[in-house]
Amino acid sequence: MRIVVQRSKAASVTVNGEVTGQITKGLVLLVGVTHDDVEEDARFLADKIANLRIFEDENGKMNLSLLDVGGEILSVSQFTLYGDCRKGRRPNFLAAARPEHAIEIYRTFNQLLRQKGIHVETGVFGAMMDVALINDGPVTLIVDSKE
Repeated sequence: MRIVVQRSKAASVTVNGEVTGQITKGLVLLVGVTHDDVEEDARFLADKIANLRIFEDENGKMNLSLLDVGGEILSVSQFTLYGDCRKGRRPNFLAAARPEHAIEIYRTFNQLLRQKGIHVETGVFGAMMDVALINDGPVTLIVDSKE
């Protein structure tokens, strides 16, 4: 699994003109799944993201986690994170998991976050989505379950 993590002051996802997910302070997650990802990958990344110390403490140091600040998550499926652009001009998406596998891992990941007491909003798996966010910092990280 590969996830782009963006610290956000506010964010939303819209599908066909309808808001399907919206958060205030927290994290926007762009979530990519590859063929060999399993529940353990989802568990590892849910724990990693919930506990990443990327929010500022009273001294302005990134020392607090999402759990510490009571933040929310907007989780958006993003198969293009596994796009390979090394050859040619059109990305190759062969490393992205097939939808029937990806949706199960994605749902498991979101449920694991919820089990930690985190409020999780989502987009619509496989849909064309408009994602809006106010990136706080900006702070943007990439986490991967395999590396």
